[in-house]
Amino acid sequence: MLVRVQIVLDPEAAADMDNIRRTAAEVIKADPAVPFDVRIIKRSVDARQRKIRVLLTVDLFMHNEAQGQIIRPFEPENVSGAREVLIAGAGPAGLFAALRLIELGIKPVIFERGRVVSHRKRDIARISREHIVDPDSNYCFGEGGAGTFSDGKLYTRSKKRGDNFRALELLCHFGADESILYEAHPHLGTDKLPGIISSVRKAILDAGGEIFFERRIDNILTENKTVKGVLFAGNEKYLCNNLILATGHSARDVYDICRSAGITLVMKPFAMGVRVEHPQVLIDKIRYHGNERGKYLPAASYNIVRQVDGRGVYSFCMCPGGYIVPSATSSEEVVVNGMSPSGRSSPFANSGIVVEIKPGDLAKYQRFGELAGIMYQKDMEKDAWINGGRSQRAPAQRLTDFVNGTFSSSLPSVSYFPGVTSSPLHEWLPPVLYSRLKEGFRLFGSAMKGWLTNEAVILGV
Repeated sequence: MLVRVQIVLDPEAAADMDNIRRTAAEVIKADPAVPFDVRIIKRSVDARQRKIRVLLTVDLFMHNEAQGQIIRPFEPENVSGAREVLIAGAGPAGLFAALRLIELGIKPVIFERGRVVSHRKRDIARISREHIVDPDSNYCFGEGGAGTFSDGKLYTRSKKRGDNFRALELLCHFGADESILYEAHPHLGTDKLPGIISSVRKAILDAGGEIFFERRIDNILTENKTVKGVLFAGNEKYLCNNLILATGHSARDVYDICRSAGITLVMKPFAMGVRVEHPQVLIDKIRYHGNERGKYLPAASYNIVRQVDGRGVYSFCMCPGGYIVPSATSSEEVVVNGMSPSGRSSPFANSGIVVEIKPGDLAKYQRFGELAGIMYQKDMEKDAWINGGRSQRAPAQRLTDFVNGTFSSSLPSVSYFPGVTSSPLHEWLPPVLYSRLKEGFRLFGSAMKGWLTNEAVILGV
């Protein structure tokens, strides 16, 4: 490597690698007769000022010293005869646990309650078309977990969980675009994830691991406070000494199973709210200072946090150029999530807007102990099902109408395929949510002029 430099370019110039190379050469005052290559290390869009800039960190190399990103491959030894670790769940946590076990010379045995990607597509289609939710194969459960059909964002607010670069490398090894290694907000896209997940499955099997689908845990077998195995639906038993629960937050039955097995549970904080959907062109104009984004800027996103009556009200899982999808895991419940394809080409932008829930909000559910929050969630999703028309149609309301406490006599077009039903969310959402969302939306509208509009619609919950 010659040197690492930071450069600032306009969006069009930043889309041209030759221009990046030329600008970097000027920064280091390189001899134009000396050929060198450039590798992008980090890329982000700075839209804080009217003149939008792209910030780039690049490494300069002598010509032919390095081409593109250097990705460490996944080259495991065969672990078919090694000691086993059982993994419950084939979502991101379970699959990456399996890859790491293989790198350590340990055999992973994965049991997943849902189906393989190809079969999941049919189950998911039934939710939208027939409003039928398979409790074991849906947007949350099945090969790849919720991420497979819900976007594949690869960034986090947390700064204390270690280096995630190896995970990004592995995703590239299995088919992800190398831009995830340097984009400030890397994103895979729901159109790309099924192929990546299938490649991960093949690698695990080729290395001697095992994966079993349509195996739902009914019980965890213990003896003297030690795990001895698991019992699956249909009384199928699998003995093990080591079990990784990678079942995801939506597998509520697993918490009941853990408590029944004598495993200590601790309730963690969480947040609830709604999805807010705007026309993407409106978000572009807000974020890009009244300008169309053109061909060189990505679909604009936002990330905003405000304090209202001692609680955080914040955007979560913002999906530019995305869709809202039905993510219930049981019949007679409605819960909505968001996702974007890799091109973020949808005419809609949606984001979760949520409010912190505190133990004092759960007094009605104290009899459920550590599971009080889960029961609170279930009741909210049941209310959404009732108010959406007792189907997978979501209860919805125009954004300004919600703030003003007014029923929406009509609704704009939305991306949510099962459809929406006009509903007075301001009347049936718990006051702890409604009062803070209402004020939070006003504060958001002050920070992003044009955001608080009846062109936008909220969907619950």
